[in-house]
Amino acid sequence: MRGSHLLNVIDVEATCWPSAPPPGQVSEIIEIGLTVVDLTTRTRLAKHRILVRPQQSTVSEFCTELTGLTQSEVDTGVTFPEACAQLTAEHEAGDRSWTSWGDYDRKQFQRQCTTTPYPFGSSHTNAKTTFATAFNLRRPVGMAQALKIAGLPLEGRHHRGDDDSWNIAALVLLLAERGNWPG
Repeated sequence: MRGSHLLNVIDVEATCWPSAPPPGQVSEIIEIGLTVVDLTTRTRLAKHRILVRPQQSTVSEFCTELTGLTQSEVDTGVTFPEACAQLTAEHEAGDRSWTSWGDYDRKQFQRQCTTTPYPFGSSHTNAKTTFATAFNLRRPVGMAQALKIAGLPLEGRHHRGDDDSWNIAALVLLLAERGNWPG
């Protein structure tokens, strides 16, 4: 499955609160959703989910309402370094181009990779701005709104990493079909 035609579509969920984090806590990735897309055949090949056990924060009630993820569920996950190693070993993250909806996911990985090797290569596309440009929007919109604009259904639960990566992948394939995807 190696090749430049494959793209990793990444969406992360992180610990969150309705306002500032409680003292001593920081926002950490608790779920990594990944959908592999074949840009040549224009298909979504596989949807993956990696649960990540937070080390410096806990899952708030607000976060559970938003994502459906609970503390007991993420406690069964792997550590962040293990998740990064899994991305590299199982999904060729260091070699394969990747995309996310906006820059949040890329920046969150960069913030957390102070002692863990950054798992991705330098070939990242911001699907949110690519979509806004392709559809002549005055400003970028969220993924759910983009699906409406594109006439595509929202599949699964919004704010779940695996479902959101699947939906973003549908938008990427639409952009590729229209000739609006770089590369």
